[in-house]
Amino acid sequence: MTKLTEAKKTAFKWIDDNAERISDFHQLIWNYAETSFREYKSAKAFVDFHREEGFEVIHGVAGMPTAYEATWGEGKPVLSTYTEYDAVPSAWQDQVPYKSAANPYRAGHTDPHSALGTGSLIGAIATKHAMEEHGIEGTIKVFGTPAEKVCAKSWFASKGRFEGLDAMVGWHPRGSTTVMYETQWGSYWNAAFVFECDEPEKWIAYADDLPRNARAPGALDAVTLMYTSTKYMKEAMLPNTGLWTMNEAIMAAGQATADNMSPRLGIIQFAFRSPSLTQQEQIAKVLINNAESVAKITGTKLTVRWITKQRTGLFNKALADLAYENLELIGPPKFTKEDKAIANELLRNLGYPEQKEPLNEKLTTPEEWENNWRSVIPSHQKKFGSDDYVEFQWHCPGVWIQVYRPQITVPGERLPRWPHYYLGGVKGPIDRTIYTAGKAISGTLLDLAEDPVKLKACKDEWEKRIKKEYESPQLDPEWNPPIDLPWPEYVVTERGYDWHIPTPGKK
Repeated sequence: MTKLTEAKKTAFKWIDDNAERISDFHQLIWNYAETSFREYKSAKAFVDFHREEGFEVIHGVAGMPTAYEATWGEGKPVLSTYTEYDAVPSAWQDQVPYKSAANPYRAGHTDPHSALGTGSLIGAIATKHAMEEHGIEGTIKVFGTPAEKVCAKSWFASKGRFEGLDAMVGWHPRGSTTVMYETQWGSYWNAAFVFECDEPEKWIAYADDLPRNARAPGALDAVTLMYTSTKYMKEAMLPNTGLWTMNEAIMAAGQATADNMSPRLGIIQFAFRSPSLTQQEQIAKVLINNAESVAKITGTKLTVRWITKQRTGLFNKALADLAYENLELIGPPKFTKEDKAIANELLRNLGYPEQKEPLNEKLTTPEEWENNWRSVIPSHQKKFGSDDYVEFQWHCPGVWIQVYRPQITVPGERLPRWPHYYLGGVKGPIDRTIYTAGKAISGTLLDLAEDPVKLKACKDEWEKRIKKEYESPQLDPEWNPPIDLPWPEYVVTERGYDWHIPTPGKK
């Protein structure tokens, strides 16, 4: 069982002493609410915080302007964590206990990554203060990772940024306080299919009795045909066993400037998750075949832009157990009367009775979590879902701590999403989650820094597993991240600083 060392006391005290500063910083990131590859203000705020605390920072790494690396210390071990700060389109909720959003399509934090990034930030800084005060040798490296919602950590891996790490300790706001165990994530791939109608005049040659050539189908038809053909082919991509998913999003829907002109540009992306790389390759094969056929039908030029190609997870029991021991030492988030009053106000506003204990203050063992996670998948399936933190695990032992984030539930009822978003941002309840996560990260990192035996156990297990299960980076290191695609973002116009989709109905 891990112990409360003097170094841990120092780390935890730093978090307690800086509680209000931490809460204010989270509010800043939550309100920025910037989406994938467009987290300009958020990334700068994290970079500035790191520099104020004595970290050396490289801003803009792995081909992504909103990515960074922050480093403190020198020598071994090299211990790492990561921050996230991307928001999600159409997820904004004002910080009020009723549904309120002036523009419902504006971005907001769902998970929330604002809390994730802040928790990791303070975990790393608290560790730094403890190592500095107690003369503990080693290096802390924090990766500022944008665009988690499209799993952009794969680009860090493909560019070699995770080389030389000894361990990674990450976390995520979740429905339980525990650690991710053996049935951890499958793979997530995402490709954008770009159709361009560059030469519509070549669609049908002129004839003597035709005043003009027929209008080329163009990029809008290509997008709609790609969407439809993939829907038809989905049942034939993989056998109907196991759980896999595919979702699509149209990024550009024709872009014609006049109704008699052929739409010049269409972009549709497909994101797909499955338990193995073999299945991912099969899905990709069908998608690319569909796209090539559609391009021929519509007279368009096809370009396939990989947004990400992520590997599956590589479990490390030694590190997972060590992280859980630190959760036992710290305890789950403890909510105040005011926090619980906020949750009960939401319940009343939704028409439900108050609850004596509306927020979860319990630990969930990894074994219990594992059984719950496995209960919804076939017995033969080894991995489920996806998250891009697994890219670290192919370079060093890695663990994913889960800390309960405030949420209200009513047995047998499906509640709307806006209370979930609200509780992820409002001061008070979400702060308890952030403080707990920061302490769990710093406690685990300090165990690895102070006790070479514990670190060796994690690395020995990692080496055994990787020999049997190795997966190479899936992205070509010569490729560039898709930062130039038309991702949703805030824009500056004569109306001021606004979401790129104006408020519907507003004149």
